[in-house]
Amino acid sequence: MSETPVSSPAVEFTAAQAVAAGTDFADLKVSAAGLFWNEFRPADGACRIWHWQHQQARCLTPDGFSVRSRVYEYGGGSFCLGGDGILFVNEKDQQVYTQGLAATPPRALTNHANCRYGDLQWHAGLVLAVEEQHGERVEHRLVALAERSRQVLAEGADFYASPTMSADGQRLAWIEWDRPAQPWTVTRLMCRRRDNSGQWGPAQSVAGADESLQQPRFDAQGRLYCLSDRNGFWQPWGEVAGRWQALPAEPADHAAAPWQLGASTWLALGQQDYLASWFEDGFGQLGLRSAAGLERFASAYTRFRSLAMDDQHLYAIAASPISPPAVISISRSNHQVSVLAGGAEVLAATDISLPQPIHYGSDGHQAHGFFYPAARSQGATPLVVFIHGGPTSACYPVLDPRVQYWTQRGFAVADLNYRGSSGYGRDYRQALHLRWGESDVADACAAVEYLAARGLIDRNKAFIRGGSAGGYTTLCALAFHDVFRAGASLYGVSDPLALGRATHKFEGDYLDWLIGDPQQDAERYRQRTPLLHAGQIRVPVIFFQGELDAVVVPEQTRSMLAALQASGVDAEGHFYAGERHGFRKAGNLAHALEEEWKFYCRVLRA
Repeated sequence: MSETPVSSPAVEFTAAQAVAAGTDFADLKVSAAGLFWNEFRPADGACRIWHWQHQQARCLTPDGFSVRSRVYEYGGGSFCLGGDGILFVNEKDQQVYTQGLAATPPRALTNHANCRYGDLQWHAGLVLAVEEQHGERVEHRLVALAERSRQVLAEGADFYASPTMSADGQRLAWIEWDRPAQPWTVTRLMCRRRDNSGQWGPAQSVAGADESLQQPRFDAQGRLYCLSDRNGFWQPWGEVAGRWQALPAEPADHAAAPWQLGASTWLALGQQDYLASWFEDGFGQLGLRSAAGLERFASAYTRFRSLAMDDQHLYAIAASPISPPAVISISRSNHQVSVLAGGAEVLAATDISLPQPIHYGSDGHQAHGFFYPAARSQGATPLVVFIHGGPTSACYPVLDPRVQYWTQRGFAVADLNYRGSSGYGRDYRQALHLRWGESDVADACAAVEYLAARGLIDRNKAFIRGGSAGGYTTLCALAFHDVFRAGASLYGVSDPLALGRATHKFEGDYLDWLIGDPQQDAERYRQRTPLLHAGQIRVPVIFFQGELDAVVVPEQTRSMLAALQASGVDAEGHFYAGERHGFRKAGNLAHALEEEWKFYCRVLRA
């Protein structure tokens, strides 16, 4: 008898529709000229700047341009407002361009073919940026760019982020760190001052011991603030009464791990006042803290990014369990929320599977995640376990069309924040130190047992999928545990040592932290390399890979696929020309989603 789950969805929701609903936004900016944001649409895979003014939005980016930085490969901070227009990084050549607001063509500001730029900030005619130079080795520095000029502001450290200038131009602050640290383990907050002659003085460290710092801010009076996890969570600290100290804050992370540049999850307003987003039980909150207390906003939303504000409104990129990412404005006087872009209905609210937070035991520890019941569920159902990438990243309780694609087809989904994920404090984030391929895998397997014990899923019909680092967890779970019926690896790591040899500078030492030293801990690597244990995988596996991937190179996926096929495992692979690490083209995204579903259905029929 066929074991195929509900093959016809509760409502007609195709892979193409799920992908089309994947419009996203970044880098929200506000000025007297209006509101600006970077918008990605899967239909063409391009990122474009939009300008909102007088209750209308118009696209500023002409055909042939896409606004996306590739500094550290993951980019971020791809544009800023300056003068009478915008300045942005063009995806194709990674150069900075300037463009007026009157539909004028973009004009190149830089012409350094071996350089990339990101984390753009504007101050008094200068563009502050992180510069990534590719030569015999990759070097990073902070620079100030102007017409026909380039000034180096800081160099010598391995990595830089978040250049920011005080309003009077007398202080420059930034974040820096050195290998082998990652930006979520140990960083430094640095600052330079101008002397009376206008020259910059030496750089001084304001903070940075055994802590991770991010998102430095100056208030209008020139006082410096930053998020620090010194007390266990990323919380606001700053110069208060002449001392560097913690500001009153909720005991929670006020930011996610800084994989990308240009994050804005908090804004310093002066003294101890600030606007911020933070996580409570995995759910995002938004509030304005002042001497009068904490004023909360937009409680219907569960994730907030790219905060901005003016005298009348707060602005954010926000999402909720029933609405995809949207650009919203919030009245500071009456808290009324208006959707300016995005947030279009994907499914009727009654058809959406809502996230249920789960907390469960795993190897004597607690793990977290969100459970989405299958549509029209009647008892135990098949389960798809989602493993996010990073692995120091997170999943959020917001509408994900991919999740709904599965629940509409009779699968339940467990979206996991396994140990090592961000959003639950420094200790939880650090719990993956030297334990990658063990703790994360244990949490994935324990989630199946937890849900099955409660009669929510059928433990014999559990699948696991993940992209990048999530693909590694997937392959480890299939190789070393007999829990899952099949799995899907999307540009996933199958050979950590090969990844270490081929990966980029930003993650060049990450594996040492996650697993250990490749020479001293060679046996540990051998034990946790799925490619070396392909013979232990007995269940079907499907692979999806971009041919231009510089993080997990295609050869790694081909080797794993060939090893499985050689041992007689039902394994198939799909390789996409023109795709990098993480697919962006709508046709490829839809194809991958539908092929994965068909693959699982075939496994259930076997």
